[in-house]
Amino acid sequence: MTHEDYMRKALELARKGMGFTSPNPMVGAVIVRDGEIIGTGYHKKYGDLHAERTAFAYCDERGIDCKGADMYVTLEPCCHHGKQPPCTEAVIAHGIKRVFVGSSDPNPLVAGKGTQILRSHGIEVTEGVLREECDALNEIFFHFITTGLPFVTMKYAMTLDGKIACYTGESKWITGEAARAHVQQERLRHSAIMAGVGTVLADDPMLTCRLENGRDPIRIICDSSLRTPLDSNIVRTAKQVPTIIATVSEDSARAAEYEAAGCRIIKTVPKDGHVDLSALMKLLGSEKIDSILLEGGGELNWSALREGIVSKVQAYIAPKLFGGSGKTPVGGTGVPFPSEAFMLETCSVTSVGDDILIESRVKNVHGNN
Repeated sequence: MTHEDYMRKALELARKGMGFTSPNPMVGAVIVRDGEIIGTGYHKKYGDLHAERTAFAYCDERGIDCKGADMYVTLEPCCHHGKQPPCTEAVIAHGIKRVFVGSSDPNPLVAGKGTQILRSHGIEVTEGVLREECDALNEIFFHFITTGLPFVTMKYAMTLDGKIACYTGESKWITGEAARAHVQQERLRHSAIMAGVGTVLADDPMLTCRLENGRDPIRIICDSSLRTPLDSNIVRTAKQVPTIIATVSEDSARAAEYEAAGCRIIKTVPKDGHVDLSALMKLLGSEKIDSILLEGGGELNWSALREGIVSKVQAYIAPKLFGGSGKTPVGGTGVPFPSEAFMLETCSVTSVGDDILIESRVKNVHGNN
């Protein structure tokens, strides 16, 4: 096996923590001696052992000596005390000879210090093994740790002629089962899911993760004037699934009804009569909500783009044509000139069942370059 093969194994392990490590990164580690994997580990959930220490615990429990072995880790080992002690200390104590790192850690508490400490103790460090794949794994963490703001993924499903619903408003289902299952993975990956009151009124969704052994995202409903029905699925299940209603309404009696049902009300100052999305992101970021899957309609999507809060776009495209005057993914007034379009970059195209998923980063948003 090559260095890249061992790092791919570490990446495979890291992904097992998806949905449970936030606001920490997903990390996997593999220990190798003489071409044989002798220990593996990954960061299972926030507060638990980090990947390196999990791999060492695996070896220690079996009486496996790690001295002189190599370690492959998807992210630079930490060198500071948080909920867990520094992983650099464990690497040094176990006599690891060489460390192969995928991503550098942009956390100011680490940011090159981890590899520097290892080298100062005579450990050979090779950086950048499968860097692109390792960076992509933790795009949410990298964004949040450097900006303090949630990584917002704007997701929508549309037909090949750009419709998200028929002229009647019917939209179930545009994409096939495979694409819808993929969306559930995205709901698991993100800390929160956000929609507008229009979506609640039209579809009465649950906005939960329907994966076995999954974790429901925090639900955020943008409802400027508190129109969400008290008997909606969102409100009825608010005591089971954390639910935030963001508003600018001054109707305290109405707000109290939602709070009695288990919802949490967050007020922002009005912006054009609606929730100030930029201010909302700062509030959510301060509460360590590191990522949001935006499943809004065209108007909320337009507002999110206009406010510059969208980091990534996921467009599921179905091989169907609705025609007519059906709704489109991004509404609003639109841009006046092609030169003022919201620019996307680093596009990837993936087949998901009969559908196609196009993923792109939004240029120049909160430090995206």
